[in-house]
Amino acid sequence: MAAVLLILVLAATLVAVFGVSWYLKNKRTHPDFDKIPGPRPIPVLGNAHQLSPDAKRFYNQLVGYCNEYADSGIFKLLLCCQPCVCIYRADLVEPLLNSSKHMDKADEYRFLHPWLGTGLLTSTGNKWRIRRKLLTPTFHFKILHDFIGVFNDQADVMVKKLQKVADKGPFNVFPYITLCALDIICETAMGRHVNAQGNSDSDYVQAINKITVHILLRMRRPWYWPDFLFYLLGPGREHDRCLKTLHSFTSKVIMERSEAFRQSRSQQTTIEDIMKGRGDDETVYLEKGKRLAFLDMLLCASAEGHHLSFEDIREEVDTFMFEGHDTTAAAITFCTHLIGDHPHVQDKLHEEMDQIFGDSDRPANMKDLKEMKYLECTVKEALRLFPSVPFFGRSITEDVKLGDQYTLKKDTTAVIVPVALHLDERYFPDPYKFDPDRFLPENANRHPYSYIPFSAGPRNCIGQRFALMEEKVMLSSMLRKFDIISTQRREDLSPIGELILRPQFGVDVKLKSRK
Repeated sequence: MAAVLLILVLAATLVAVFGVSWYLKNKRTHPDFDKIPGPRPIPVLGNAHQLSPDAKRFYNQLVGYCNEYADSGIFKLLLCCQPCVCIYRADLVEPLLNSSKHMDKADEYRFLHPWLGTGLLTSTGNKWRIRRKLLTPTFHFKILHDFIGVFNDQADVMVKKLQKVADKGPFNVFPYITLCALDIICETAMGRHVNAQGNSDSDYVQAINKITVHILLRMRRPWYWPDFLFYLLGPGREHDRCLKTLHSFTSKVIMERSEAFRQSRSQQTTIEDIMKGRGDDETVYLEKGKRLAFLDMLLCASAEGHHLSFEDIREEVDTFMFEGHDTTAAAITFCTHLIGDHPHVQDKLHEEMDQIFGDSDRPANMKDLKEMKYLECTVKEALRLFPSVPFFGRSITEDVKLGDQYTLKKDTTAVIVPVALHLDERYFPDPYKFDPDRFLPENANRHPYSYIPFSAGPRNCIGQRFALMEEKVMLSSMLRKFDIISTQRREDLSPIGELILRPQFGVDVKLKSRK
């Protein structure tokens, strides 16, 4: 027993000596870090002891610090030996997001690698640049045009399910929207029906929900960062079971789709042919009646000599699944609450829907989506108040000056905080008010980095047009059939910010069928 205590004392002493030495060295060589306001750190731990491991409390702490240091628009945290700076002022954010040098994601994104590999979300350097250039055509207008059919089909399923609970009192709308978004991304990314709305208990649907929880849990609990502790104390084994289910499903779809692709593709067809020549009711390299998916674009690119391996294709498909599911579902859910909480906004939206569709039950087309101008303003304003990605991290690759006061040193982690940046009174007077008119063309003259729900600069979200189209189709489908009545106050929504901003306990609404 005495020997064990002696070992513990020696270990603690070594940690303390190392930490104090590093802290003193850091103060000498990083004086610029000390100029940034922030909570007072202690040697060794920095501010890590002050931060809650609970996701909800941590998010509230972050928001609290943003309010405390609002005048500066920046504050620092020292997480053991890692300097971290949170930034939420447009002029301070711009040098980072507008640069081609600071595009590497923060180190914490490594916990996504077992599932997503180093696809477009997590890759860095030359690999990211090559993939971005390769994948940009997959979000071309002509290709997105074909996805409207998927959006309409799945939104119609969602509306039919909502009709069963309409006119019956409050219910949580979040699961309905989430399952619809999952069906949409599965079909558009992989060309595969998973019928999440009809069978939410399927292995794949359960696995995609669970693995997200495990990844986010690991990110916010440093004691799960070492692999052996994640498996010894945490949900490491269940994480791997989910991973096996997800990769098995994706791999099977890729193999099946590859075989169909090889059998039906014209050797002369290119992605450019698809973008230029594809009509509404015809296909270029798939047999008539089949819709294209992102996976088909990857297979086509691979056949054109871009040397995408099976693993390369899988990690991009998995990335589409991750990025295009929860983010959109959360955004639509928060927007639904805000619409239901502001009858005057909903009246304008119903008027817009009636002008576009009249009494018709026909599905929306691309022309209709362009005419949904007030709905687009509403979606953008909802994303201002509830950005799907509340904060995201970049690794500083060389010293960078922010404004006239602050300098970030190489290897600092910079955390951009849209959920606070979007509340700057200089650009959004009365910032907590829900006002879609802010995004009317005559009111859109503001700092280009004051509103960044899809990030900004060279590494902005490649799928933002896809997301806005999906949100407009799903919301318009609801608005054509129902009056939405929110039964919660906004302050009771209990948003929880992890990789995405989601309602912790769902969003309760009542639906009243429109005549």
